Amino acid sequence: MSAALTISIDAMGGDGAPAAIVDGVARAARRGNGAHYLLHGCESEIASLLEKHPDAAKVSEIRHSDTWVTMTDKPSEALRRARGSSMWNAVESVKHGEANVAISAGNTGALMAISKIVLRMKKGVHRPAIAASWPNPKGYSVVLDVGANIEVEETQLVEFAIMGEAFCRAVHGVTRPSVGLLNVGAEEMKGNSIVQGAAKLLQEAHLDLDYYGYVEGNDISAGVVDVVVTDGFTGNVALKTAEGTAKLVAGFIREGLTSSALSKLGALMARGGLNVVRQRMDPRNVNGGVFLGLNGIVVKSHGGTDGQGFAQALNVALDMAKSSYLSEIEKNLARLERVDVEDALAAPETVN
Repeated sequence: MSAALTISIDAMGGDGAPAAIVDGVARAARRGNGAHYLLHGCESEIASLLEKHPDAAKVSEIRHSDTWVTMTDKPSEALRRARGSSMWNAVESVKHGEANVAISAGNTGALMAISKIVLRMKKGVHRPAIAASWPNPKGYSVVLDVGANIEVEETQLVEFAIMGEAFCRAVHGVTRPSVGLLNVGAEEMKGNSIVQGAAKLLQEAHLDLDYYGYVEGNDISAGVVDVVVTDGFTGNVALKTAEGTAKLVAGFIREGLTSSALSKLGALMARGGLNVVRQRMDPRNVNGGVFLGLNGIVVKSHGGTDGQGFAQALNVALDMAKSSYLSEIEKNLARLERVDVEDALAAPETVN
């Protein structure tokens, strides 16, 4: 592998592929991040697009694939014919050491299944999790899982805490991230048995992380903690609700600022401040979820993203590639393995 970091891309994944993917690479290349890109997919289509983006062409290499996974494929169907597809080859490049990280805007379930088969799970991790960045007044919180695991056990939530804490340090540069468990209340007796059990384990396992305690849904956007841990069902509902709310509020603002001539004049005068708000609320600027827990790094972009959004996902991929995330989580995972889970869950309540 060359000294430059290499990002392996499923160029055929996503609603706007391959045009949006190549546009994203071009935007990232213009920023001069020094990365090299492997574009897996239909060579003729990708080459035609690269002719229009010389900045991207200089730092890209096309790897032809005859097939690709569609957005409507079921994971089981995709796996049966996945080998040799653009998505499979993108992930396999990481396994073979040709690339530091893989990224796709394609079918989430298929990407997760392929990544688990090709890269395998890291020792001490039972299930992968998808981590997403969530805007707050101080910057960003990390929320996981946001869709990979509908049902979880206590130990898996603790694994998510370990992985999310390391991810927050790698991508957002927080030296000592605080970690909270998402619950229906902050009181100790609140929540189901799984959440309460995970809280006990986090208190008893003596892990090297800053465990805050329970947080509620409104605490996520407030930035009460740096890392919010939950199951994939709850996390995905919360994420989609937040995205929908952001679009609703943006629509209300747009409607209010165009309702009259005076409103339009006020909007013109406040254009600078409104642009800042628009940038903070634009989901493209937080695009890029990471599959945590694999023996390699895989980033998932929103399927409907455009070039701007994909360029942001490439930034996340590059941050992960530069980081020591994979080695950082090993210490706490090893500590968790040494914990007698049954004894810890049976231990008396610990009051902080």
